[in-house]
Parts: sequence; structure tokens; C-alpha cells
Amino acid sequence: MKLNSALSLVALSVVGVLQIAPAHAASVYEIVNIEDADINGTLTGSQNGYGQSINANGVAVGIAKGRSDLTNADIETQNDYIDNNNGVEPDRTIVHTVTSGIVGNNFTFHALENDATTPWLPIFESVNGTTDPTTTDNSVDSYFYDINDAGIRVGAMTAPEQTTAYTGSSTGIENWHFREYEMRGFVKDGANASELAMTPAFTTYTDADGVAVNLGGWSVAAKINNSNQIAGYASVALSDASETRVDNCISNANDEPIDVCIQRYQFPNTSGIQYIAYQTRAFVWDYANGAISATELPLGLEPGTSTRIFQAQGLGINENGVVAGRSHVYRNGNTDDLYYDAAYWQKDAEGNYQYHWIPVIDNDDVRSSKAVDVNDAGIVVGSFVSYINGYSREKFFVYDINSPDTLPVVPNDLYSYTSELTSYPKDINNQGQVVGSIETTHEQDFAGPRDGFLYNVNTQEFSDINDLLTCQSKGYEQASDGSWAKHVFTVNDSTGANLTYDADVRVVEANKITEDGTIVATAFVRRPVYETDSLGALVLDEDGNPVFQLDGSGAPVTGYVPRMVVLKPTNSGSACDIEENTDQEGTAAQGNYERSGAAFGAWLLMLPLVWLRRRKS
Repeated sequence: MKLNSALSLVALSVVGVLQIAPAHAASVYEIVNIEDADINGTLTGSQNGYGQSINANGVAVGIAKGRSDLTNADIETQNDYIDNNNGVEPDRTIVHTVTSGIVGNNFTFHALENDATTPWLPIFESVNGTTDPTTTDNSVDSYFYDINDAGIRVGAMTAPEQTTAYTGSSTGIENWHFREYEMRGFVKDGANASELAMTPAFTTYTDADGVAVNLGGWSVAAKINNSNQIAGYASVALSDASETRVDNCISNANDEPIDVCIQRYQFPNTSGIQYIAYQTRAFVWDYANGAISATELPLGLEPGTSTRIFQAQGLGINENGVVAGRSHVYRNGNTDDLYYDAAYWQKDAEGNYQYHWIPVIDNDDVRSSKAVDVNDAGIVVGSFVSYINGYSREKFFVYDINSPDTLPVVPNDLYSYTSELTSYPKDINNQGQVVGSIETTHEQDFAGPRDGFLYNVNTQEFSDINDLLTCQSKGYEQASDGSWAKHVFTVNDSTGANLTYDADVRVVEANKITEDGTIVATAFVRRPVYETDSLGALVLDEDGNPVFQLDGSGAPVTGYVPRMVVLKPTNSGSACDIEENTDQEGTAAQGNYERSGAAFGAWLLMLPLVWLRRRKS
């Protein structure tokens, strides 16, 4: 109740703080990379595709995740394994060890609006020597996070695999396998250019006896502006506990090579935890003439002699060089109140970056917060985590750095500002349009399905993007009499019989919006699924062909897989008013959107923050 009261007061102050204009209807949108109700939104040979960013010149970038041996685009993974393995089928889930080859399972791609033959088709783009998902010799994971109008990409990558002769006691093992580093930011000046790595300030640890060990460090390039300034974060030191682990690797070098021992700690365990943890700081890199210069941004506190892990991240940057992100801070100077809170960094009159804390709505209830982007007018978007109606929830906020003494604004979402729907933004443009993702059902004990949202700071209008789509963009097609029905796909099973299922497309996260309102996002697209046995292996017929799962009526069971989508405002159509999840006659749609929605959103939410959940001091 205390937080809800605070939210209410903040909502009442919106008009005064942000000078809100009267609301008006949002634009109608169409998905422009849809053809015959189908979306080709990932790389050939991969399972899942995620739209990450897009520039003003019609170049989009994204990430493909999970190799697939299945070449039929209409056949995808079983829903249960989407839930449990982040959308990757069980026999393709990657488990890293130091005694077998390291397999890269994340791939970068771009898509071009003006491609003469295949507009918006994902095109594989190599980073750090990666090969496309159809190959089997790739050991590098790569990620695109942003692209500016000049076509300069930024993201993060791993090092390629290295090997050394195995010295352990197990039989049948030839080599140890390790990497020089586990994550390093990069900038890439065009599709055919080589990437330029952002080597962090800290890469090497030296013990008390002077033995130096290469750890690789950690860096991520999260966002780039049109002045080629890049916001991100990088390692500056090791945590004390990690120093102890590295010391153990050095002292036991006769039993296991030091590089191998360190790699074992760098790989996440079965719970997703990495035991090499770094002190990290927010950074701005300036890219010019093929070179990078780094500026470390101040932490939100003075660490002193504390042995705690203190971290900061730059996650967004505007054309004025203002950086949005988060940093550890002692709230209100109280050293008993250490939090990881939203912040922004701005240059002072002398040209030096200064840290600025973004106040929290309620000092006692807000557990953490982060700012993810800032536009040229100084409007910051981010989210905070707090208990709402007894449950931990993440809520979207807006903050004006020109009024630093005011609290962030919590916009009304699909229901109200006090709803327990988790929401988070990803990007804001200079028109005050914000895109992100929001839960759509009021589940209490677990994460519910998500939809992409569009919010207008100037009008306070909060829209589910799916409510703004044309019917064609949702998988419908119009008959000659003007009626609408879902497009019906036909696939052949192992016996040659025809099976049918209805098309369905639903935008689940919007990641970037340009000044003209173009949005790159990720959508769930309906696909039929294969039969699997109790061990998760595909069930094959006598000819070795996979078998579809069928329901009681003989129709294929369907699930949802993520695909990159590009949405543009349109004046030639109207928003589809057919009720969601039904066809025109009211028949319930096939598939299971809700189950797969939760797991998908949980993974994608963390980009480019996915590594944080793996850290342990």
C-alpha cells in the first residue's frame, strides 16, 4: 500500500513534470517482413531469431540463437523445451566443459530494407571468425546490440577456442579446451569490416609472488549514437573471492593448466553461476578513424577499503553524450543502504563526466533500478524492482534529467499505474516514443506471457503493439467478399499426408524505435512441433523421418518460436479489430502462447545484461 500510494502521487505529477499534451490515437503498424502470413526472421540453420536494433537507413541487426539440424522451416521445437531451455531443443542445448570442444550457439545477422531480391531477409554476418549456424566448427558466441545511422554495429563476442594437450587421468580425452576471454565488446564499421575489440582495463591478474595470469576480463558495448560514442561497461579488477580462486589455479598448476582451471571457473555452472566475478565500471568509448579511446565513468560511491563487489553499467547514450545506466550507490549517503540503482552521467563545464543518481519512488520498497536509454531532450527511461501487492515486480519509469529534484514517473500501463504487470522499456526516440515489453496476464507466482508496447511520453498513451497491427500482420488474409480468416498452412507428415494449422503472429518485445516510428522487435510465430520420447529425443518413423505431434482430432500440435520482425507505421490500413486468439467464427486458436511466452521473455530481458545473473562473489 505504501508503494501504491507513492505511485499514485507520481502519476498525478506527470502533467506538471513532463508537460503532457492531450492524448491521441497511436499509429497503425504493419509488419513489413511478412509474406503469405509467414515470417523469415532468423538465419537458416538456427532455431530462434531476435530483432535487436535498426537505423534510419533501413538496416536492422539481430541475434540468431540455437543451431537446428531441421531444414523444414515449418517444423520447430516442442513447447516444453522452449520453456525449459530458452527456446533451444534438448539435443542442441549447449553445455560447456573444458574436456570437449567449445560450441558457439549465438550468431549475428543483419537485414536490409532495400535488398533488391530479398528485403528484410536475415543475412549472416561474421564476428571474430564466426561461421554460420549450418556449420559445426564454430566456437565463438557473438551478439549485436545496436547500430547507428552510419551502419556501425556494436555488441559483444567471445574469443575462439584454444586447445592444449590433455594431462588429466580420464581416458578417451585428447585436449583441454579454453578461451582467451569470455566476453568482449566490439565495434564493427559495416557488414564487411573486421570488428575492433574493446579490451577492458583489467585483463591480467598478478598474485603475491608475481605470477601473472591472463583472465581476459569482461566488456560489453551496449549502445552507439550517431557521433560514434559507445556506452557500455568493462572490468577494472577482480573480486576478492575470485582472486582466491585464481590463486588456487596457480598453486595447482601441476594438476591442471592454469588457463584450463580459470576457464572452468569462467563457464557458468548448471545453475548459471560464474565463479570469476569482476569489479565493473560504466564506460564511454569514442570510435574515430579506426581507433577506440575509452573513458571510465565514475562510480556512484567511493569504495574506500571495502572488499565488496561494486559495479556500474552504461546502457544508453544520446547525441549529447549523456549516458544512462546504473551503478552501486549508498542511497542518500547511508553506507548501510547499498543498492544497484539507475543513474546517468553527464559532462560538466570542464568536460568531465559526473555521476547523477536517479531517485527512487520509495526508498524502503524499491530493491533496485536501472536506466536503459535517454533521448536528446534528456528524457530517461528505465525500470525499478519492488514489491507490488505482495509480489516482486519490475515497473517501467520515465525521468526528466532537466528536473533532477523530481521523482521518476510511472506511466499508466495496459490497466493502471498500480497494476502488478511487470514492464520494462528498451528504447526512446526524440519524439518521446518508448518501446519495450509488458506482461499481459496477472499471474501471481510466475512470469506471465508478454507483449511489446509503445508508449508516448507526450500524450501518455500506452498501447499494446499487437492492438495497433493490421490484420495481415497477425496472420489473417482477406477473402473476395471482404471477410477475414487466419491463413492456413499445410505441411506433410512422415506418411505424406497433409496436415494443416492456422497462422499466428504476436509481437512480444519491441527493442528499438527510429525517429520515423519504425520498430524492430521480436514476435512469436506459430509452428507445428515434433514428437519426442521421455529423454527428449525425436521420435522417428521407419524411414528415419521425424513425426509430428498430433492432437485428438489429428491436427498438428503447435507452439511458438521467436522471430525478428520490422514494423512500420502505415496510412493504408486500419488496426485489426478481430478478437485475439480466435478466428472469425470464434473458434479457439491452436497453440500455447502463454506457456512459451514466460521463458522467452526472461531470457531476452537480460540482453545485454545476460551475464549478470551468472555472477557470484
